Amino acid sequence: MSLIKPKKGDLLIAEPSIIGDLSFNRSIVLLTDHSNKGSIGFILNKPLEYTISDLVPEIDAPFKVYNGGPVEQDNLYFIHKIPNLIPNSIEISLGIYWGGDFTKVARLITEKKINEKDIKFFLGYSGWDINQLESELKTQSWVVTKNIYKKEIIEKDYEFFWKEKMLELGGNYSIWSNAPENPTYN
Repeated sequence: MSLIKPKKGDLLIAEPSIIGDLSFNRSIVLLTDHSNKGSIGFILNKPLEYTISDLVPEIDAPFKVYNGGPVEQDNLYFIHKIPNLIPNSIEISLGIYWGGDFTKVARLITEKKINEKDIKFFLGYSGWDINQLESELKTQSWVVTKNIYKKEIIEKDYEFFWKEKMLELGGNYSIWSNAPENPTYN
């Protein structure tokens, strides 16, 4: 069971026990908000088959788009580390910001003043009602860890991120780092 109480800016690492959950299997979620009203986050390591240009044709850039979670998957969200360029951003923590003026973002990407290491796009988000996340922590669905990467989490290579976190957690988690994503393939 996770001993760290979750807070805004922390990472939620999906426990190996939630195999079969299509949204959260092997997910790493950045908590962007956590309060007595509920929690919101974005799955960092689930790239989709889309680029930002596929979704917003006015933006000619190959930036990947990620599955942020099962809620409002028809909406585009973004986190970034450049609040000086994007007005109306909300600080999450550790130099990471959420949202802001999308018209300005589109223009800055087109002008090549924002690159893929500065910003990350998501379709949908992950959300938990009041006490829902705490309940999932009690049933050992998640491990809470501090975001040791700070704002560089945006440019992290995510292909082996979950495996890397399993190895860092050590013990029985290390065994899961080499298990196939679908155990029936074993």
